[in-house]
Amino acid sequence: MNKLLFALVFIISFLPLRVLYAVSDVFYVLLINFFPYRKKVIERNLKSSFSELSIQELKRLRNQYYRHFSDLIVEGIKNLTISKKELNKRLVVENPEVLKDIIAKNKSVLLISGHYGNWEWMITSLAFLSPFKAIGIGMPLTNSFWNKSVNKRRSRFGLQVVYSGNYKDAINEEGGPKAILTLSDQSPGSSENAYWTTFLNQPTAVLFGAEFMAHEYQFTPVFFSIRKVKRGFYSLKLIPFEKPLIELNYGELTEWHTRLLEQEIEQNPNYWLWSHKRWKRQIPNDLNQLKSDQKKRFEDRFRFKKQVH
Repeated sequence: MNKLLFALVFIISFLPLRVLYAVSDVFYVLLINFFPYRKKVIERNLKSSFSELSIQELKRLRNQYYRHFSDLIVEGIKNLTISKKELNKRLVVENPEVLKDIIAKNKSVLLISGHYGNWEWMITSLAFLSPFKAIGIGMPLTNSFWNKSVNKRRSRFGLQVVYSGNYKDAINEEGGPKAILTLSDQSPGSSENAYWTTFLNQPTAVLFGAEFMAHEYQFTPVFFSIRKVKRGFYSLKLIPFEKPLIELNYGELTEWHTRLLEQEIEQNPNYWLWSHKRWKRQIPNDLNQLKSDQKKRFEDRFRFKKQVH
């Protein structure tokens, strides 16, 4: 059944985007009137994040999200077969000089963002946006067949997809600098291994992997923002982290990319993945002690590297 369904979706992906957007229009009507996908999750997330908004404003924002989500579905389908030429036309880098400066220093770049805009097109494009070996780090899809099939299509231009549990082998491979992409707004696997901060007006557990990798491998951190210009067209802005890693305190890098994502969401909230169960982790009983222990482990691990530099 999975093979048959994927084959059908794959065939549909060859349709022009203008046709797929007509499908999106129908899907949007179904979402807001008949089949409201994860409606309770979306409404709970929006209300917790924007408590100052009225019921009508929250409803309007929910429907705006459904509008973008409908387009995102068909753009994800198109991503299975979209050409390099069309991706280059539809996802334009505003400031490519950021990557050029890193290339000139022959350093690896760690690209950090969240599920905002159209991250799927960014994942697929990474292999030709950067001259370095492209690696995408993420979580596998629940269904193993769809996970293998989708990642095969994501990788067709040269991207190597690895999972957060075994990314080290790919990063440690010889072959020069690398471009590593990670989406850091997923809910962490546990409350105790997460970095806790305030995000969208509520206590939030944030993945610490980006900060750890940057320090462990001396990657150059760059936040990427994917802004919707118009239907089917996105602008990619690269925001480099300006301070040297050796000068950073515990949590500083995580706060940086979390605040940048938060700003993007607050400016245009309908482009974030509100149907994701982002706040499912419980706050640890002794959060202050947990933070103190995490800070000590971080400093013990990376203090020597600071002294060496």
